[in-house]
Amino acid sequence: MKKVTVGAAVVGAAAVCAVAALIVNHRMRKSSKWGRAMAILREFEEKCKTQDAKLKQVADAMTVEMHAGLASEGGSKLKMLITYVDNLPTGDEAGVFYALDLGGTNFRVLRVQLGGKDGGIIHQEFAEASIPPSLMVGTSDALFDYIAAELAKFVAAEEEKFHQPPGKQRELGFTFSFPVMQTSINSGTIMRWTKGFSIDDAVGQDVVGELTKAMKRKGVDMRVSALVNDTVGTLAGGKYTQKDVAVAVILGTGTNAAYVERVQAIPKWHGPVPKSGEMVINMEWGNFRSSHLPLTQYDHALDNESLNPGEQIFEKMTSGMYLGEILRRVLLRVAEEAGVFGDEVPPKLKDSFVLRTPDMSAMHHDTSPDLKVVGEKLKDILEISNTSLKTRKLVVELCNIVATRGARLAAAGVLGILKKMGRDTPKQGGSERTVIAMDGGLYEHYTEYRMCLENSLKDLLGEELATSIVFVHSNDGSGIGAALLAASHSMYLEDQA
Repeated sequence: MKKVTVGAAVVGAAAVCAVAALIVNHRMRKSSKWGRAMAILREFEEKCKTQDAKLKQVADAMTVEMHAGLASEGGSKLKMLITYVDNLPTGDEAGVFYALDLGGTNFRVLRVQLGGKDGGIIHQEFAEASIPPSLMVGTSDALFDYIAAELAKFVAAEEEKFHQPPGKQRELGFTFSFPVMQTSINSGTIMRWTKGFSIDDAVGQDVVGELTKAMKRKGVDMRVSALVNDTVGTLAGGKYTQKDVAVAVILGTGTNAAYVERVQAIPKWHGPVPKSGEMVINMEWGNFRSSHLPLTQYDHALDNESLNPGEQIFEKMTSGMYLGEILRRVLLRVAEEAGVFGDEVPPKLKDSFVLRTPDMSAMHHDTSPDLKVVGEKLKDILEISNTSLKTRKLVVELCNIVATRGARLAAAGVLGILKKMGRDTPKQGGSERTVIAMDGGLYEHYTEYRMCLENSLKDLLGEELATSIVFVHSNDGSGIGAALLAASHSMYLEDQA
């Protein structure tokens, strides 16, 4: 009997030891997994570093590319498009003006009433319509007839006080957010379609001509006085209320910048010198690239798998379309190599673009003690349940790395523009005030990103100059901005004067 008892005790002790060994093993595995997760994070953080010295190199590279793009067509990754906008709003414009904003599957028609000097915007109204899928791949006439018919409805329903006096045409600013080669303030050739549109017979045609013919067919007595891009519209909207606006930046799904350049500094401009001596340049800065950009393996993979490999590199590091996707790619590696979300890699984490930047922003801004929002987002979007606080903190830290790099690179881009304009160094007798008109959902809603961008630019410029740089939110450049450009390029300006 004694032997059995001893035997049982030995077996029991062995079992306890085995369980203890398993626990120790599990803990060691867990701690080595966590060590791997932290190693991936630290490596990513190191690769994303944007020290001030690096940002100044990026800014210098931006300035060099700007010079090259202004010198000749195709001379730079930056297109530096001549917009033919040589008259930005002054705030003195008066009358009723219209805008048509065709940016994708929806379009808007706006009416804006301007009150002249000190009057500001007295009234604004808009209607929105979606484009039927069949018209996105149909003919040019079908698309523009549909748009003109909606314009006709909008005008027919307006109150009498908005009617134009006899003999005076209504004037329209047209925001057309597709690739166009502009040939004057109110003409431009459609280069290609994007965003799901494919209307072959419109390519190579003047987009304003196509709209004008359709308006005639639908009995709309309206003249397109400005063909604009949303970034230029943002500049116009900012300038209307703040005379010192010189730069506009959009940070939304995509990103772009426009600024006011002296005509003498544009070697590729062969037209007459405008009265103002200035011209607005649409940089198309999303296509900027430089060896100084802190690209990581995640950026290279994202670019290789994108619809436009090798293009829009700056946009892919700074804009709302891509920040959440960069975060997803890092989290996927952490899941694969460190198993922080369990032994199996969550299937949803393998889906490209499943993690959107607004969700990343919500996690980054989570201030609850247990990071409740982070937990909810991981559960709702990636179907990852029961995450530890430690794991949630890791996610927030990764959000911070991705957003900080993007915001600081955007700040370096703005510094590059200020350098080109000669506004990056203090002047004797005080520096002139420079207002930067900003728009886009990323800038507007991602507070950490916005604050990081603004603070980084001020740090780069130094204390003395930082006070003369002001950011303003200039809302709805593609709508109100376009109507304001119709006003500043009105054919009735002489009459008003």
